[in-house]
Amino acid sequence: MKTLAGILIALLGLHLFGHAQQNMQTYSKYDFVPGEKVIFYDDFTNTEIGDFPGSWNTTASGEVVTTNLHPGNWFKMNGEGGIVLDEGLNLPDNFTVEYDVIGYPVEDDNTYFEFGFYMYSSQNPKDIDEGGAVPGLNGGIKLTLGYRATYSAYNTEGYTLNGEKEDATMEAGKKYRISVWVQKTRLRVYLDQVKVFDLPKVFEAGLKINMMRFELWESGNPMITNFRVAAGLPDMRNKLLTEGKLVSYGIYFDVNKDVVKPESYGTLKGIADVLKENPDLRVKIVGHTDSDGTDAANLDLSKRRGASVKNELVKTFGIDASRLESDGSGESQPVAANDSPVNKALNRRVEFLKL
Repeated sequence: MKTLAGILIALLGLHLFGHAQQNMQTYSKYDFVPGEKVIFYDDFTNTEIGDFPGSWNTTASGEVVTTNLHPGNWFKMNGEGGIVLDEGLNLPDNFTVEYDVIGYPVEDDNTYFEFGFYMYSSQNPKDIDEGGAVPGLNGGIKLTLGYRATYSAYNTEGYTLNGEKEDATMEAGKKYRISVWVQKTRLRVYLDQVKVFDLPKVFEAGLKINMMRFELWESGNPMITNFRVAAGLPDMRNKLLTEGKLVSYGIYFDVNKDVVKPESYGTLKGIADVLKENPDLRVKIVGHTDSDGTDAANLDLSKRRGASVKNELVKTFGIDASRLESDGSGESQPVAANDSPVNKALNRRVEFLKL
């Protein structure tokens, strides 16, 4: 019988050698823009390897691990049951959710997996099982992801809408980016650069989502990291033209890397559109880091990241390089204490300053 590790390594090899690596151009139709205000963030760096993360609760099991498949700390969910944010969330009408995920099969000789991700209005956020996919409570939506993608919405009377996209397939051992965008009654769900669902009237008007839950079944479990919830859309035009400063949290890099990740496309396109519509506008791009690492290393990293953002605006979006400057401030200008994953995420940012 094959081991799980062997299967995952084999699948990773297929991914590396059987698929073209994603780049910025593959996201040319990607219109997702992350929320401006970070409400919750967890990359599990504050949890010891082998422990269950403190901001979460479960009726199943889980632990923080590292994997040779991808860098970083990963929350590996195990067993059957629910895993939720321990305190719930007080979410506005407009918000985004993002996380990186690797699926893995429960059985060592199986590559099939599927898991649920639910967003709902809970009567008691401390109750892990209440309000998930059970009609008669406050309403919400359940998504299933893995070998297919489905959705089922419900209100206090029962299920209202459901659908399926069979070709939205995730392979075990491969890393994906899940992005969810809620605007009042509208829901958009993305798997990497592909929009899987766009449902304009899926939520009941006035529904206040306050809980998110991963549901685990025999059909496989996920590992997640970089779980980010944020509110509101950035008003890029007003920030740049009127206020003269845009702080962006929608431009992503791997840890200690300066290459702009392709899921930054939507944010960069929005900034590029403002620049194209205002040909006299010039900006300075400044990278900022959290306090992990040495001062010198962070300063160098932030400068390289600022330069990389400039290069993408020039290369991918056709902005004249003479209109752009770049720099970096390292960890020297924090906007929050570097004492939690959320605050560190606030300090990792790119600022655009009107010149």
